[in-house]
Amino acid sequence: MFRRLSRWAIALPVAFALAGLAGCGSGGPATSTTAASSAPAAGGGAKEVTVFAAASLTGTFTELGKTFEAAHPGTTVKFNFGSSATLAQQIVQGAPADVFAAASPATMKTVTDASLASAPTTFVRNKLEIAVPKDNPAKVDELKDLTDSKVKVALCAEQVPCGAAAIKALDAAGLKVKPVTLEQDVKATLTKVELGEVDAALVYKTDVIASAGTVQGIAFPEADKAINDYPIATLAKAPAGDLAKQFVDLALSQQGKDVLTKAGFEAP
Repeated sequence: MFRRLSRWAIALPVAFALAGLAGCGSGGPATSTTAASSAPAAGGGAKEVTVFAAASLTGTFTELGKTFEAAHPGTTVKFNFGSSATLAQQIVQGAPADVFAAASPATMKTVTDASLASAPTTFVRNKLEIAVPKDNPAKVDELKDLTDSKVKVALCAEQVPCGAAAIKALDAAGLKVKPVTLEQDVKATLTKVELGEVDAALVYKTDVIASAGTVQGIAFPEADKAINDYPIATLAKAPAGDLAKQFVDLALSQQGKDVLTKAGFEAP
């Protein structure tokens, strides 16, 4: 079950500090040039754009943030990565942000229903894989193996996109799984596998790739019935509206697509 999160006013500074330490994604250096990445920062001087993004975008958006800063001298991109459901609630509660990139249309709808975002655009898609430790001690080969009571399974909580996708995939297969833990985002779920605390987890393919070999991924056919669309939008009350639009343009550009698809995301 979800743990009750602290107020965003306390959580955001911590999230921003951690985001500054986040590693780059698996994608290589971008090579194409876009209007979004070559335009100068409006007004000159130091600027700041704040991006709220799903945890599964941590690597790729960190890389795009560095690209954006390099093309906009004096500009800082600050990230708040986490559960899309939590980020949406923070925005609705008044957290200052310029861009929201969610891992599902449902979590974006929380923001658009509050008239706090412009029309969102789907920029990538993602699907699940079974993540297991490198030595796969439980000998998991397919989705139905997760129903074995001897197999310790981690899932995302159903309120967050990776959890909703897991339920959809399991329903498509006609399977029921009793997880030993429900985590608040996909990164936390994957960490349970990396630490050897569980035998398997349902996470995004991109997170398996980003793990750089610390886990192995097992594809399964039902994942095709639970693909998540990722929408992105500028926020209606964005303090840095011009920069927000330019960051969204970068994510939608061929340059952005190259980084995202190299990390395992699919084109919409």
